[in-house]
Amino acid sequence: MAHRSPVLLVACGAVLVAVACSINMDEVAGRACADDTECPSLYACTATGVSGQRTCEVVYPPHYTGADGGGTDAGPVPTYCNEVQPILAATCVSNCHGADTSGSQQSSFRLDYYEPTTGNGVPGARAKALRIRVRASDMKDMPPAGSPAPTAEQRALLARWVAGGAPQCSPDGGP
Repeated sequence: MAHRSPVLLVACGAVLVAVACSINMDEVAGRACADDTECPSLYACTATGVSGQRTCEVVYPPHYTGADGGGTDAGPVPTYCNEVQPILAATCVSNCHGADTSGSQQSSFRLDYYEPTTGNGVPGARAKALRIRVRASDMKDMPPAGSPAPTAEQRALLARWVAGGAPQCSPDGGP
Protein backbone atom coordinates (compact mmCIF):
# COMPACT_ATOMS: atom_id res chain seq x y z
CA MET A 1 0.00 0.00 0.00
CA ALA A 2 1.38 3.40 -0.99
CA HIS A 3 1.80 6.07 1.65
CA ARG A 4 0.93 9.66 0.83
CA SER A 5 3.10 12.47 2.05
CA PRO A 6 1.42 14.54 4.77
CA VAL A 7 3.00 17.64 3.23
CA LEU A 8 1.25 16.92 -0.08
CA LEU A 9 -2.10 16.41 1.66
CA VAL A 10 -1.73 19.64 3.64
CA ALA A 11 -0.74 21.52 0.49
CA CYS A 12 -3.79 20.19 -1.40
CA GLY A 13 -6.03 21.12 1.52
CA ALA A 14 -4.61 24.63 1.60
CA VAL A 15 -5.24 25.08 -2.11
CA LEU A 16 -8.85 23.92 -1.71
CA VAL A 17 -9.42 26.33 1.17
CA ALA A 18 -7.87 29.20 -0.77
CA VAL A 19 -10.09 28.52 -3.78
CA ALA A 20 -13.24 28.15 -1.67
CA CYS A 21 -12.50 31.37 0.22
CA SER A 22 -11.86 33.33 -2.95
CA ILE A 23 -15.41 32.81 -4.22
CA ASN A 24 -17.08 36.14 -3.56
CA MET A 25 -20.83 35.93 -2.91
CA ASP A 26 -21.25 39.20 -4.81
CA GLU A 27 -20.06 37.45 -7.95
CA VAL A 28 -22.96 34.99 -7.67
CA ALA A 29 -25.86 37.21 -6.59
CA GLY A 30 -27.15 39.14 -9.57
CA ARG A 31 -25.38 36.95 -12.13
CA ALA A 32 -27.46 36.41 -15.28
CA CYS A 33 -28.97 32.93 -15.66
CA ALA A 34 -31.49 31.00 -17.72
CA ASP A 35 -32.57 28.47 -15.06
CA ASP A 36 -31.73 27.20 -11.56
CA THR A 37 -29.01 24.84 -12.82
CA GLU A 38 -26.84 27.87 -13.60
CA CYS A 39 -26.90 29.03 -9.97
CA PRO A 40 -25.09 27.46 -7.01
CA SER A 41 -26.81 25.87 -4.02
CA LEU A 42 -28.97 28.29 -1.96
CA TYR A 43 -29.53 30.43 -5.07
CA ALA A 44 -32.37 30.37 -7.57
CA CYS A 45 -32.70 31.86 -11.02
CA THR A 46 -35.43 34.47 -10.63
CA ALA A 47 -36.90 37.21 -12.80
CA THR A 48 -36.12 40.70 -11.55
CA GLY A 49 -37.51 44.08 -12.46
CA VAL A 50 -39.85 45.07 -15.23
CA SER A 51 -37.48 43.77 -17.92
CA GLY A 52 -37.87 40.19 -16.68
CA GLN A 53 -34.10 39.63 -16.76
CA ARG A 54 -33.28 36.47 -14.80
CA THR A 55 -30.50 36.50 -12.21
CA CYS A 56 -29.19 34.23 -9.44
CA GLU A 57 -30.65 35.34 -6.10
CA VAL A 58 -30.26 33.97 -2.58
CA VAL A 59 -33.14 31.74 -1.52
CA TYR A 60 -33.66 30.23 1.90
CA PRO A 61 -34.80 26.64 2.21
CA PRO A 62 -38.60 26.40 2.71
CA HIS A 63 -38.13 25.40 6.36
CA TYR A 64 -36.26 28.61 7.26
CA THR A 65 -37.90 30.22 10.29
CA GLY A 66 -35.64 33.12 11.18
CA ALA A 67 -34.10 31.43 14.21
CA ASP A 68 -31.97 34.51 14.85
CA GLY A 69 -34.84 36.35 16.52
CA GLY A 70 -35.72 38.48 13.51
CA GLY A 71 -39.31 37.26 13.42
CA THR A 72 -42.37 39.46 13.64
CA ASP A 73 -42.85 38.59 17.33
CA ALA A 74 -39.76 40.67 18.17
CA GLY A 75 -41.83 43.87 18.00
CA PRO A 76 -43.94 45.80 15.53
CA VAL A 77 -43.14 45.20 11.87
CA PRO A 78 -40.94 48.06 10.67
CA THR A 79 -41.81 49.86 7.44
CA TYR A 80 -39.59 51.00 4.60
CA CYS A 81 -40.79 54.60 4.94
CA ASN A 82 -40.26 54.97 8.67
CA GLU A 83 -37.45 52.71 9.82
CA VAL A 84 -35.77 50.90 6.91
CA GLN A 85 -35.17 53.69 4.40
CA PRO A 86 -33.05 55.77 6.83
CA ILE A 87 -30.84 52.74 7.57
CA LEU A 88 -30.39 51.95 3.89
CA ALA A 89 -29.72 55.62 3.09
CA ALA A 90 -26.97 55.81 5.70
CA THR A 91 -25.29 52.48 4.97
CA CYS A 92 -26.10 51.32 1.43
CA VAL A 93 -27.30 54.11 -0.84
CA SER A 94 -24.52 56.67 -0.60
CA ASN A 95 -21.73 54.29 -1.68
CA CYS A 96 -23.28 51.66 -3.92
CA HIS A 97 -27.03 51.26 -4.25
CA GLY A 98 -28.28 54.74 -5.15
CA ALA A 99 -28.66 56.91 -8.23
CA ASP A 100 -24.89 57.43 -8.52
CA THR A 101 -23.25 54.04 -8.86
CA SER A 102 -20.15 55.29 -10.65
CA GLY A 103 -17.86 54.38 -7.74
CA SER A 104 -19.17 50.87 -7.18
CA GLN A 105 -20.36 49.73 -10.59
CA GLN A 106 -23.42 48.26 -8.80
CA SER A 107 -26.38 49.13 -10.97
CA SER A 108 -28.42 45.90 -10.91
CA PHE A 109 -30.63 47.20 -8.09
CA ARG A 110 -31.17 50.32 -6.02
CA LEU A 111 -32.12 50.80 -2.40
CA ASP A 112 -32.97 54.50 -2.54
CA TYR A 113 -36.54 53.64 -3.53
CA TYR A 114 -39.05 50.97 -2.61
CA GLU A 115 -40.17 50.05 -6.13
CA PRO A 116 -39.13 51.30 -9.55
CA THR A 117 -41.13 54.10 -11.10
CA THR A 118 -42.44 54.16 -14.67
CA GLY A 119 -39.55 53.95 -17.09
CA ASN A 120 -37.08 52.66 -14.51
CA GLY A 121 -37.06 48.87 -14.36
CA VAL A 122 -34.14 48.60 -11.93
CA PRO A 123 -35.42 46.66 -8.88
CA GLY A 124 -35.75 48.52 -5.57
CA ALA A 125 -35.76 47.59 -1.89
CA ARG A 126 -39.00 45.60 -2.07
CA ALA A 127 -37.69 43.26 -4.76
CA LYS A 128 -34.38 42.86 -2.93
CA ALA A 129 -35.77 42.50 0.60
CA LEU A 130 -34.62 38.89 1.07
CA ARG A 131 -31.20 39.75 -0.31
CA ILE A 132 -31.01 42.70 2.12
CA ARG A 133 -31.75 40.33 5.00
CA VAL A 134 -29.25 37.71 3.91
CA ARG A 135 -26.39 40.11 3.29
CA ALA A 136 -26.99 42.76 5.98
CA SER A 137 -28.51 40.73 8.82
CA ASP A 138 -27.70 37.05 8.41
CA MET A 139 -24.26 37.01 6.77
CA LYS A 140 -23.35 40.53 7.93
CA ASP A 141 -21.05 40.96 4.95
CA MET A 142 -22.79 44.07 3.68
CA PRO A 143 -21.98 46.84 3.51
CA PRO A 144 -18.36 46.04 2.69
CA ALA A 145 -15.52 46.97 5.02
CA GLY A 146 -14.72 50.66 4.95
CA SER A 147 -18.36 51.70 4.47
CA PRO A 148 -20.67 52.87 7.26
CA ALA A 149 -22.26 49.77 8.77
CA PRO A 150 -25.62 49.36 10.53
CA THR A 151 -25.65 48.59 14.25
CA ALA A 152 -26.72 45.17 15.53
CA GLU A 153 -30.11 46.66 16.38
CA GLN A 154 -30.49 48.05 12.86
CA ARG A 155 -29.55 44.69 11.35
CA ALA A 156 -32.21 43.00 13.51
CA LEU A 157 -34.73 45.64 12.43
CA LEU A 158 -33.98 44.89 8.75
CA ALA A 159 -34.54 41.18 9.45
CA ARG A 160 -37.90 41.93 11.14
CA TRP A 161 -38.92 44.09 8.18
CA VAL A 162 -38.30 41.23 5.75
CA ALA A 163 -39.91 38.61 8.02
CA GLY A 164 -42.96 40.89 8.30
CA GLY A 165 -43.45 41.07 4.53
CA ALA A 166 -41.28 44.13 3.77
CA PRO A 167 -44.13 46.68 4.02
CA GLN A 168 -43.67 50.09 2.45
CA CYS A 169 -45.42 52.44 4.86
CA SER A 170 -47.47 52.38 8.04
CA PRO A 171 -50.94 50.80 7.96
CA ASP A 172 -52.60 54.24 7.86
CA GLY A 173 -50.77 54.96 4.59
CA GLY A 174 -48.66 57.71 6.13
CA PRO A 175 -44.96 58.19 5.46
